[in-house]
Amino acid sequence: MQKTILITGATDGIGLKTAQMLVAQGHHVLLHGRNAEKLAKTKQALIANPSTLKGEGEVADSIDTYIADLSQMSQVIALAEAVKAAHGKIDVLINNAGVFRAENNTTLEGLDIRFAVNTIAPYLLTHSLLPLLGEKGRVINLSSAAQATVNINALIGNVVVEDDFSAYAQSKLALTMWSKALAQKADSPIVIAVNPGSMLGSKMVKDNFGVEGGDVAKGAHILMRLALDDEFESKSGGYFDNDLGHFSTPHLDALEVNKCEEIVNGIKKILRL
Repeated sequence: MQKTILITGATDGIGLKTAQMLVAQGHHVLLHGRNAEKLAKTKQALIANPSTLKGEGEVADSIDTYIADLSQMSQVIALAEAVKAAHGKIDVLINNAGVFRAENNTTLEGLDIRFAVNTIAPYLLTHSLLPLLGEKGRVINLSSAAQATVNINALIGNVVVEDDFSAYAQSKLALTMWSKALAQKADSPIVIAVNPGSMLGSKMVKDNFGVEGGDVAKGAHILMRLALDDEFESKSGGYFDNDLGHFSTPHLDALEVNKCEEIVNGIKKILRL
């Protein structure tokens, strides 16, 4: 059965590989990217992919593209509104986009860009699209094996985390924590946080660690499974560690309800929700 699936950060790395696999299987894929030219090239490459069984016209009709800078919350809202205007329903949201460092680690809204893109933007996008997802929909949030106790003042932009790795690890734990909190709400879609695999060969890994990294297909395969397979319908709120190949225990802070709610309240304060 064809699914409608939105993937953020779909122009390279794990996001692109996942999009290739989903398009090849005949799903309707909504591609998000930050750069219009790169996004257009990605769509054309997917249309021309020889592994796709459908004709080019049919494939073109099954791919939509959306441009947004997820470091700016106004653009996240605009992205959600554009998706809602074009689709009455989406089956899966894969919050894949992420950032480790940037030329300027502070956004226009005064937030650390790691928290903005890795934690707050996916929260805002997810909550904006809840009416389209419903209880049967799925939200797959890309976490990481790198998780560190969250400084709530860093999350809300009151202090700066100087160390890139620490900021990234905190942002990924914060994502895992709000995933857990959302999964416990009534009428929530299925929400799963996943470490897709450590040091896979994404642009982030290559640019920031100077290594080729592992095959991104490893991460794409687990995203495909989490998005589509029936076996995960009862796993909402779980954390899948693809380094281990099964569900595992995240950082212990993610198991404490009060701490998870503190993260959610911090995000709501930023977004004035």
